[in-house]
Amino acid sequence: MSTEYQIETHPLKPFLPKNAKLLMMGSFPPPKTRWKMDFYYPNYQNDMWKIFGLVFFQDKEHFLEVANKKFKEQLIRDFLAEKGIAIFDTAYQIIRLKGNASDKFLHIAKPTDLNKLLQQIPQCHSIMTTGDKATDTLMLSMSANTEKPQIGQPSKAYFAERDLTLYRMPSSSRAYPLAVEKKAEAYSQLFKEIGLL
Repeated sequence: MSTEYQIETHPLKPFLPKNAKLLMMGSFPPPKTRWKMDFYYPNYQNDMWKIFGLVFFQDKEHFLEVANKKFKEQLIRDFLAEKGIAIFDTAYQIIRLKGNASDKFLHIAKPTDLNKLLQQIPQCHSIMTTGDKATDTLMLSMSANTEKPQIGQPSKAYFAERDLTLYRMPSSSRAYPLAVEKKAEAYSQLFKEIGLL
């Protein structure tokens, strides 16, 4: 690789509530210019917090400041902490082959140390990935006989001295061609299954 490519290290700390039962993992945050808050899924174009609003409050604007095209960051953090949902990304260091947030042009330089994350959330037995790149990157940490989860078909893994269920969810990116209501249905199913809804 030529020197014009820069390695980026993850800009956010892992969000790990002590009571976390679910670890939610994307691939990597978008470039800072797209951020509307210093937290995960910070791009206002991304559907993640609309999905959460629909699933838990039947209101896709629950976590949004629509007038300012911003998010209610503290509300999101408090909600996740109360529910026991941890968040980080599957890549710790990346190279953007193009200057955008597209997973297609993301080269994973260093995957996240999953073991270290899970040690900090002992009650967590479910990992959900939000997209294909995130799922592929997660699989780098798993043993060779672990099946890659598909949408609607979770897989089982043994890792970090515990049994885990791996879920692959529809991407919250606008580039993923599914209506936000349909995405919310898939997420709602998962949250019911693991007892968060």
